[in-house]
Amino acid sequence: MASGPGMPVPGNLLLDGLRPEDRALLDPHLEFALCRRGETLFAVGTSVTTIAFPCDQTVVSLMIVMRDGRSAETATIGREGAVGGVVSSGFLPASTHAVVQLGGPVLRLDAARLQEAKWRSPALRNLFTRYGDCLLAQVLQSVACNALHPIEARCLRWLLTLQDRIGTEVLPVTQELLAAMLGVQRTYLTRILRTLQRQGLIEVGRGRIVMRSRVAAEAAACECHGVVRHHYETVLGAIYGTDGVLLAVDPPGHRPGPESLLALTDREPA
Repeated sequence: MASGPGMPVPGNLLLDGLRPEDRALLDPHLEFALCRRGETLFAVGTSVTTIAFPCDQTVVSLMIVMRDGRSAETATIGREGAVGGVVSSGFLPASTHAVVQLGGPVLRLDAARLQEAKWRSPALRNLFTRYGDCLLAQVLQSVACNALHPIEARCLRWLLTLQDRIGTEVLPVTQELLAAMLGVQRTYLTRILRTLQRQGLIEVGRGRIVMRSRVAAEAAACECHGVVRHHYETVLGAIYGTDGVLLAVDPPGHRPGPESLLALTDREPA
């Protein structure tokens, strides 16, 4: 991972959703860096000391790797989120591998700095708590999807999720990478992609997959993509364009945050 002072800071929707006074708590401590595809941000068992905010079209996967080398993705994180100790105070052992799926810019923040800012700002703390809830929802939905839905629907869910985060019809993903994300053999995935291509949903090229019909793909995919998207909209205030791409995060300010709920529970009975 290489960083450079004075380089332009690209956007991360979660950071951009902060109020100016809350963003000012983090900006002096954000470090710009470029990540390469395949780079590991942290591995299972290592202490997570840094938060990474993917920017632009950078995408990070949370991976579970088995003893025999097989792997599967549990969450896809792009410019809408963050990777690391977002809800906790950081410095805890990682339970997954965080691997850069699509390389590009990130903003890094020391976990201690985020914890300090959360203590200073209830609104900032509330936003990251909401994001942590959404990330957990994505992980749990992925578990159910992998157990209950056919591979064709799961494949479309994954492709739609990636398109949400990078905002293009052309997805720069190889069949080897997609097979690893879905936890299936490459030869099996090739047959699945041919089926989806015959249905006019995608076009498979060398090192890329093109989404031919977003509407048709959403109809053919399982319900899981829509369920997670709705949760991001409801809890985080995620705003999607007509083409399904994530455009912004606008945290719901009128809803009570954890501090308000805690205050209610601490009141003495009348």
